[in-house]
Amino acid sequence: MTLTARAVSHIARRNFLTGAVATLAMPAIAQGLSERPIILNVPFTAGTGPDSLARILSEELRQRWNQPVVVENKPGASGNIGTLAASRAAPDGHTLLVTVNTFVMNASLFRSLPYDPEKSFIPIAEVATGALALAVHPSLKVGSVAELVAAAQARPGVINYASPGRGTPQHLAMELFKLNAKVDLKHVPYPGSAGAIQDLAGGHVSAMFLPVHTALPLAAAGQITLLAIGSAARTPLAPQAPTLAELGITGFDVDLWYGVLAPAGTPQALIDRYNVTINDILSQPSVRSALEKQGLVARGGPPERLAGLIAKDRPRWAKVVKDAGIVAE
Repeated sequence: MTLTARAVSHIARRNFLTGAVATLAMPAIAQGLSERPIILNVPFTAGTGPDSLARILSEELRQRWNQPVVVENKPGASGNIGTLAASRAAPDGHTLLVTVNTFVMNASLFRSLPYDPEKSFIPIAEVATGALALAVHPSLKVGSVAELVAAAQARPGVINYASPGRGTPQHLAMELFKLNAKVDLKHVPYPGSAGAIQDLAGGHVSAMFLPVHTALPLAAAGQITLLAIGSAARTPLAPQAPTLAELGITGFDVDLWYGVLAPAGTPQALIDRYNVTINDILSQPSVRSALEKQGLVARGGPPERLAGLIAKDRPRWAKVVKDAGIVAE
């Protein structure tokens, strides 16, 4: 009997899918790992976006591979302490880094960064993205981006804005806004998000980029005015809010992206197995729902997708840091 090309293709696809499902169900020791725990290194404190994602992934990995999975928080120095520790871990698949795009921004902020975002790690998968919203306090009496720009141009350096700290995505997002809109706003850095958001809602600072899911209830309560979204496209969380690009602030895409990486030298077979499993985890409705509650959109895709993000973002943010004259403290 002669098989047609279509039949051969169907059989090959069926065999591939069967193999992928079998791989997901394998215990970790069969994936090329030992019985030691898998460590998900988070270079930020508990309760942050990377930490929340790591805890979702840890439970899902544990169930699929019947392997202990531990989340280790190693905060400090804008994520550099934990990232350095992950880069120095044995490249055996037992230590992964779960981080946010600060990982790339730091390469331009710190003159002697002890790791290289592209050379010290191998991307596994982009996990999720989160939109940032540009908001102001009602006391500023502006109801649109155009009015904010006009107010800032009328009073250069007078209107202030908050961020969770120098070099954070929220800080660089506002600096990019300042460069593109040709305005001068005064930066007020905070040691974390909570105090910055509280002072924005209380009117102690006038403006801020903050996660859209955090901004929405404050806007509904009249504590802040949401002006625009910093993503390339509108977010389903606030479809009525225009993007900055729609309003004429071109070249603006400041989504937070979260990824999983392994130390350089980790075998490609392990990278591929993790990628298949993480993509399966992100396809689960329960996981996607859990992420949506935190204002995040599940992504996934091949390792090359995350590698492309890193390669694109590194020179982009380096230019913002240089043009804005930002230095890490």
